[in-house]
Amino acid sequence: MDENGNGNTEALDALTARARERARAEASEIVDMLRFRDAELVRTAGIESPMVRLVERSAIALEIGQAVGLSEGQVTTRLAAADRLRERTPYTWLAFRDGRLDWARAREVSSAALLLVHESSHRRLDESVVGYAATHTVAELRAWLRRFVARVEAEEAAARAEAARRQRDVQVTHVDDAMAWINAFIPSHQAAAIDARLRRTPRADGDDRTRGQVRADAFVDLLLTEDTPATGRARTDIGVVIDADVLAGAEPGPAVSDDGTWTVPAEWVLEHLDPDDTFFHRLLVDPITKDVLAHEYVGRFAPDVLATAISFRDGVCQAPAA
Repeated sequence: MDENGNGNTEALDALTARARERARAEASEIVDMLRFRDAELVRTAGIESPMVRLVERSAIALEIGQAVGLSEGQVTTRLAAADRLRERTPYTWLAFRDGRLDWARAREVSSAALLLVHESSHRRLDESVVGYAATHTVAELRAWLRRFVARVEAEEAAARAEAARRQRDVQVTHVDDAMAWINAFIPSHQAAAIDARLRRTPRADGDDRTRGQVRADAFVDLLLTEDTPATGRARTDIGVVIDADVLAGAEPGPAVSDDGTWTVPAEWVLEHLDPDDTFFHRLLVDPITKDVLAHEYVGRFAPDVLATAISFRDGVCQAPAA
């Protein structure tokens, strides 16, 4: 390696080349799976007996799975995802074939395309996703796609969200060693508020519990303690971004979390959670430039900076209980 570190650069370039080769190999495998499936569909189409034809076609996924070491379910899922890429997002499919995108990223794009209803939305996705997908992690791409779907087809996304919210549920599963799992299927903004409160649970000096143990104990206390001590319930601050035209009702659209990892219909946040406990910060942004136009607080009590400003203005704070 020279003084400019060219050895490291060459090593990184080699890794990039290997990653692209691996992506192309994944694409080649998927393409071969599709070719075999399509050829078998053509062959079996000539079988006169409907029963025999059904049996022959049902064995296609099994044969592919045995050849590549996958289950029938995995083969079926991959073929369906590949078909969507070919049909609905051809540019993304080409990027996958060229090795610019690996299968993990291509699969995420295919999953997003499944949610989109309109052909124009598929075109918009195909025109914009490859550049982002090629330069970001799978988790970042998944969050980007979630925001894209929520914005480009806001009404359809809101309808799916409402349908999903009707399925909200909590399940308790007892397992070994006197422990149990509690699984809750709830709206994302409520889950974010719960997570924020658990993260803010204080830990006293000398407390040897792990962070996970502290969160678990706080979770139990919040559910089982009727009169929670004042020191045990920190105010929860949640930041969401809403386009100005969405807030005004001119366009449907989502409320996006400040870190971009989740979206919910804007109406859900406008209703907000218990104002005594959760403080929503609504950032109104220009739908084109994304400039912040206003910062609104939704909650019962004024935030500290606002309470201080009011006290400066009026000589006494106007905030309740201040």
